[in-house]
Amino acid sequence: MRKISFYSTLLVALGTVSPALSADKVLTVYTYESFTSEWGPGPKVEAAFEKECGCDLKFVSLADGVALLTRLKMEGEKSPADIVLGLDNNLIAEAKETGLFAEHGLTTEGLTIPGGFADPVFIPYDYGHFAVIYNSSALQNPPKSLAELVEGDPEQKIVIEDPRTSTPGLGLLVWMKAVYGDKAGEAWTKLSRRILTVTPGWSEAYGLFTRGEASMVLSYTTSPAYHVIAEKVETYKAAEFAEGHPIQIEVAGIVKSSHDPDLAKDFLSFMMSPAFQDIIPENNWMMPAGKTSAPLNAAFDALVHPAKTLTIDPETIAANRKAWIDEWLAALAKK
Repeated sequence: MRKISFYSTLLVALGTVSPALSADKVLTVYTYESFTSEWGPGPKVEAAFEKECGCDLKFVSLADGVALLTRLKMEGEKSPADIVLGLDNNLIAEAKETGLFAEHGLTTEGLTIPGGFADPVFIPYDYGHFAVIYNSSALQNPPKSLAELVEGDPEQKIVIEDPRTSTPGLGLLVWMKAVYGDKAGEAWTKLSRRILTVTPGWSEAYGLFTRGEASMVLSYTTSPAYHVIAEKVETYKAAEFAEGHPIQIEVAGIVKSSHDPDLAKDFLSFMMSPAFQDIIPENNWMMPAGKTSAPLNAAFDALVHPAKTLTIDPETIAANRKAWIDEWLAALAKK
């Protein structure tokens, strides 16, 4: 993710597809709202894939990644989704436990993810590190560590996302656990003094930040690239934290109940190609997982590139997410 809210040949092996047959081929992809927005990658992805598949690519969007998994759990085997695009590495173990996803059977050798990523069910399409983004014209001395963020001036506010509905929100939950461990509850209580509000998803949070409601927001190290490239503005920066930053790897997977698993597999193959990957950097504002047809804009080279990547294995997250959320809720209730 992500996504600023102001912000190949894969023809199905059927020979020539008639217009009548093409109209009957529909691929339904569940994803998050900023992906499908007019400024996001969705419209370009839709046009590019439909040109190759002779089908109708239909996006169904929800607030954010955690909401996608919640929706799929509710619908179960009756879900109309063929693909879910927008889960991440912090959710894949929990997603697999549902039994609702099929193995993709595809090779991912051309993909490059820091630290590596290989999974029989999910394929990555982009990645980025979570970061606190700040407005340097409003905040001259940003936090240089998670500890400084937690202990800092309560008058300098941050907007964060809800871990129950949002992958960035879950990312911050993991970040706090990775750094504070059993003392995360105490850290949340201290941080709660600095939290302006908690939003359901990333778009709402970033919108409040860019409107000047808060001097900081939970986002990605890649977010400043949007402001530099699209707005020619350099005041938005990512704060580099001494403890390190968690990585988010965004993934897509095929739903077992897909009405057209072959077409779904074609989409995942397309997702790994330059035709899709070219769209990611300057539309989803994340790092592409695969090869692009041209080098990235120099603005991406100037971003914060964390020296240390913090991780907690997906199985541990799946086993503890509810307890960590309860801990977070209890801390915020003391605000």
